[in-house]
Amino acid sequence: MKIVVNGTEHQVEVDPQTPLLWVLRDVLGLTGTKFGCGIAACGACTVHLDGEAVPACGVAVGEVTGEVTTIEGLGNGVLTPLQEVWIGEQVAQCGYCQPGQIMAASALLRRTPDPTDDDIDEAMSGNLCRCGTYPRIRAAIHAAAARLRDA
Repeated sequence: MKIVVNGTEHQVEVDPQTPLLWVLRDVLGLTGTKFGCGIAACGACTVHLDGEAVPACGVAVGEVTGEVTTIEGLGNGVLTPLQEVWIGEQVAQCGYCQPGQIMAASALLRRTPDPTDDDIDEAMSGNLCRCGTYPRIRAAIHAAAARLRDA
């Protein structure tokens, strides 16, 4: 079957019921998308499917009809303003959840350019951070939104 990931079409020989996460990591070698829980509850594997944040472990590759964007493809090799702010706000501690957090935040900012705290809390509720950097995540999203508005 064919799948478009980060703008490139790939032919993959896998069972259509294989979770997208395993195709990304094991078949395509895109290991930025992390395995966390395997039941779509933690958000570590969040990717964009046609611009919407989805847990890659909860989507069978055979169900993918649109374009998939992973953390590797988010800025096409250049840090996005969100990623730059994420670094500036020192959001990451252990860093494991960060690709999923950034992908969820990016989708939020695309659909809600000036999010409130409630918007952020709702959009990020499916992404768990074991280190508890939620205040820094929120601050980074607000800072990225301001930066994007000023650009």
